[in-house]
Amino acid sequence: MRQALDRAFGVTARGSTIGRELLAGVTTFVALSYIVLVNPIVLGLAGMDRGAVLVATAVAAGLATLAAGLFARLPLALAPGMGLNFFFAFTLCAPAAAGGFGLSWQQALAATFLAGVLFLAGSLFRLRSRIITIVPAPLRSAIVAGIGLMIAVIGLRWAGILVATPGAYIGLGDLAAPPVVAALAGLGVGAALTVRRVPGALILAAATSGAVAAAFGLTEFTGVVAAPTSLAPTFLALDFGGLFAAPTWVAAVLVLLLVDMFDTVGTLVGVGSRTGLMRDGKLPGSEAAFAADAGGTIAGSVLGTSTVTTYIESASGVAAGGRTGLAALATSALLFLCVFVNPLLSLVGGVPLGSETIYPVVAPVLILVGVFMMPQVRDIAWDRPLVAIPAFVTVVGMPLTTSITNGISAGFIAWSVLHIVAGKARETPLAVHALAVVFLILLGLE
Repeated sequence: MRQALDRAFGVTARGSTIGRELLAGVTTFVALSYIVLVNPIVLGLAGMDRGAVLVATAVAAGLATLAAGLFARLPLALAPGMGLNFFFAFTLCAPAAAGGFGLSWQQALAATFLAGVLFLAGSLFRLRSRIITIVPAPLRSAIVAGIGLMIAVIGLRWAGILVATPGAYIGLGDLAAPPVVAALAGLGVGAALTVRRVPGALILAAATSGAVAAAFGLTEFTGVVAAPTSLAPTFLALDFGGLFAAPTWVAAVLVLLLVDMFDTVGTLVGVGSRTGLMRDGKLPGSEAAFAADAGGTIAGSVLGTSTVTTYIESASGVAAGGRTGLAALATSALLFLCVFVNPLLSLVGGVPLGSETIYPVVAPVLILVGVFMMPQVRDIAWDRPLVAIPAFVTVVGMPLTTSITNGISAGFIAWSVLHIVAGKARETPLAVHALAVVFLILLGLE
């Protein structure tokens, strides 16, 4: 068996061992396992059944990671992406009056399915790189950073650290309130463990907040494992008819597609560089990895979860020595087992604080994930107004409006208009100008 695995995955050829690969797979799982509990909370805000979402998240992540391991032969882990789940709940499913698309969660699942199909087509026909290169690099970096800042701000609100303040819009919350103390305890532990490069810092942060919240009597611990919850509430719930009747369905699919592409490309480049497998700027197996990503999104939408994407936490497994798809198989097996952890949802639920509902167990994870996404801003030439202004409105537009679409729209429009004003319109692909017009029209429709 060991020899067969070695030959199948090229373990020895890549300078690794089977034991090291399995350890790397476990390390990656520990680093990203928080999504199994966070995703049901986020999508639950859109009206989805949290238990069903937990099972859908675990199964979709397990299937996509398994495909990446078997076909791409890379130590990658895939799961429903942070940022894309917030776009699903807070933009796609938000009322039009609040700046959202006004879709039901069933229609949002249909949009996710279509984005996955387009991503898969782009991977199979190698169109992905052409589409990505159309979007200016500064805007790509700003989109990732903007999503990170939005997630962090939501995390600060869910922690009760930031609250709505009359006159000043936002201010400091009651840091002595028990739910806030629980969130701060988890945030402190998570930050300290992150600095020490401890694998699983995020899940340990959540565990710390959960323990403190339970000690205050804010949440109820009902166990760790139980029989999986039924998928019936979300399985095959896609509503294509309702989606196509919505005037903004094209924008919904387009944003899902673009954000997933940027996220996946950035992760593959980062992880590929750390493995030492990059050849002439390309990562062997990357097209298969893109296909696994797209296939995971399609499967996830059918099961009942948001867009599946490649996780940067895969880098933790690489740091532990992972070099082959065998590590991904180990991660996949553990993700499938997460269908049994439904009782933990009772520990991460909302806690009332004044007129707000906060989530002290989930909040530290969101804040730290937001921090991890901010390094993208270093790739933006902030001393060049022609680049800096569109990048800035993209970054701040997302957290200020709690909308990824608004941030992307503002960035494209500003980029196009300023390049035209500066007499440099031809330096930007025609498709970018066309997208700016589309986003301008869509903002008007809202």
